[in-house]
Formats: sequence, C-alpha cells, structure tokens
Amino acid sequence: MTDPLALDPVLPPRERSELRARAWNEDLPHDERYEHFEAHVRGGGKIEPHDWMPDEYRTAVLRFVEMHANSELMGVLPEREWIMRAPTLRRKLALTSKVQDEVGHAQLLYRVAEDLGKPREAMFDDLLAGKTKFHNVFHYPTRTWADIGVIAWLVDAAAIVAQQALRDSSYGPYARTMQKICWEESVHIMHGRDVVVTLANGTTTQREMLQEALDRWWGPLMQMHGPRSDRSKDRDLHWRIKAKTSEELRQEFLTIYVPRILELGLTLPDPELAFDKEAGEWRYADPDWNELRTVVTNHGPKSHERLEFRRLNREATAWVRAAILAEPRAAA
Repeated sequence: MTDPLALDPVLPPRERSELRARAWNEDLPHDERYEHFEAHVRGGGKIEPHDWMPDEYRTAVLRFVEMHANSELMGVLPEREWIMRAPTLRRKLALTSKVQDEVGHAQLLYRVAEDLGKPREAMFDDLLAGKTKFHNVFHYPTRTWADIGVIAWLVDAAAIVAQQALRDSSYGPYARTMQKICWEESVHIMHGRDVVVTLANGTTTQREMLQEALDRWWGPLMQMHGPRSDRSKDRDLHWRIKAKTSEELRQEFLTIYVPRILELGLTLPDPELAFDKEAGEWRYADPDWNELRTVVTNHGPKSHERLEFRRLNREATAWVRAAILAEPRAAA
C-alpha cells in the first residue's frame, strides 16, 4: 500500500499530524461506523487508504479512478500517431512531452487505484478485455494536424474542468494526485491553443482544416461529460468523490470556451447553441447519447484498433516486466 505519509511534502504538515491522530473506532457496530464515516466525508474530511470505508465507497472510488487511469493511458494513442508527422521539430518535441506527461498521469492514477485493492495487472486485463471503460473522445480517429490542436486545447480543457473539481475529492490520495495532474494539463492546453491559433492565423487551407476538425470533434466534446443526472441520486456526489454534475461541468466548459472559439473567427456546428440570459445557462442541441453508449462500450471508430495496439504492445514488452520483477537469484 502507498503510505499517504510518504507523499510529503504534497500533504501539508497539519494534515499529516491529523492523519496520524485519526483512527476509526473498530469496536463500534458497522452502522455506527458508517454514520461516523458519512459525517466525516460530508463535513469535508478526507479518507486515506488505511482508513475504514464502506465497501460501496471503496468500489465507487476504484471505478472512478480506474476509468480515469484508463483514459490517460488510451488518450495518448490519438496524439502518438502524429509525433513523427508533426510539422516542425518544435511541435514534435512539444507533442512528445505531452504524450509522456499523459502516460505519467496514468501511472499515478493506477497507483492510487491499486491502494483500493485491485492489482495493476488486473486493471490492464480488464481494460484490454473490454470490461472497463475509457473516455469516449479517445475512440475517434485523428485525421489531420488540426485534430492535435483541438484535442490539446478543447478536449483537454473539457477534461480539466472536471479534474479541477476533483482536487477536493473526499479520497485524499486522488485529490492530491489531481493537483499535479491539473498543473500539467494547464500546460497542455496552452500547447493546444498555440497550435490552434497558428492554424487560425495561417493560410486559407489551414483555417479550413481547423474548422473541419472542430466540426468533427464538437459532438464527442458535448458528449464527454455524460448525460444530465439527478444530483440527489448521485452517490459519487453524495460522498464527495466528485464535486459537480455532468451538466454543471458542460455549462462551465461552454461558458469559458465558446467565446474563445468565436474570438478566433471559428464557427460551432450547433445552430441551437446560445446563452439564455434569463436562465443563466447555455442552450444547445441535445448530444447523441446513443452514439456515446455505443462508443464507450468499445464500438467506436478506433476502439478495436487502439485496444489491439495496447494488447500487442503489452505482449511485446512482457519480457521487460519479467526481468525487472523477477526474484533476485541467490549468490552461489
């Protein structure tokens, strides 16, 4: 298990001392312990790996973090395809760095998930077998260099809207890990914006390429946070595993990025998109939720190809893991 105390200096001194002092009373009946747990979480407290937690909470956090880790791991594949086709050496280096960061995020998140009781190899097995999911946007092809700009600027922006809200997650290791991830994602957004602005101020062909990429990615972007949900029935919100509903996240993304997109002279492929001043929210054409369900169950345009790449890559590198993890031989 990852000892949260070993995360110094990520965990502030005051919180470290509280962590040492706090312990759930194991002599209490289950129902009373559950009540103490709920009061702690609902009151803004953090849960650490060694703390007592209901099985439902452990399962919910594991499912949430595991999908996030899967998405970071699979999310590098659309961009990886363009490293060798980047238009300049500077772009190649920037994209390589971004891909490296995303793989690092996956490693951090799988480590957090492992502490909840599921071995990393089991998580990889379930991902490749299609038993667990990754975000819808990573099931789609990248057709032009403009896709790389749109992914890094807008897809990552939609992701960071959700990730920033996770910095206050009730599960302590996840909240602390998100602080590092959010900082690095903010750099990725700047990289993406630079690509997009360069294309927007380029030739007619480059602007048309950018607009075409935006048109293709807008649907998956609007689906990314998922259908509207009832806050009162969402257990992840109740336990403060996450902080906002899917619609709250989508509204926040639209509020920040629609003006920025329009500022570049681009258009959005939704004639219904408009801000309702009276209601204080954006109106838009309802996303295709059937498409979302199809894609996240690994029936997207690139689902099979990308999962197969991961399978073959895992098989090809099995010898490296075997060599590193092998028991040391006794001296003769």
